Amino acid sequence: MGDKIAELTLKQAKELSDYLKDVHGIEPAAGGAVMVAGGAAGGGEAEAEAEKTEFDVVLTGFGDKKLNVVKVVKNLTGASLMEAKKMVEGVPATLKEAVSKEDAEKIKAEIEEAGGSVELK
Repeated sequence: MGDKIAELTLKQAKELSDYLKDVHGIEPAAGGAVMVAGGAAGGGEAEAEAEKTEFDVVLTGFGDKKLNVVKVVKNLTGASLMEAKKMVEGVPATLKEAVSKEDAEKIKAEIEEAGGSVELK
């Protein structure tokens, strides 16, 4: 079962996460483990504001180096050349969803190096 979960695409993993949350009340913990949502033993005051651990990478522009940005988007998303071109031309476009801060920063650097602009949400 673990192998099947590891082979999920990003979209499938997000759908699984949404299903577990909506139907069973199970949410991913900050460390990536799954835990049952419920009240903490210490009550509402004991709950601290959690640091955001997952980011969406949104392409906001491509500058004057569109072809370079299209190539990077194609490599990052695994999309075809035409799909990557449509994403770039249809900015703002979400390139990756729910990625770690480290991965989001790496993607942002690659896009910016190619001449594009990115926003992390």
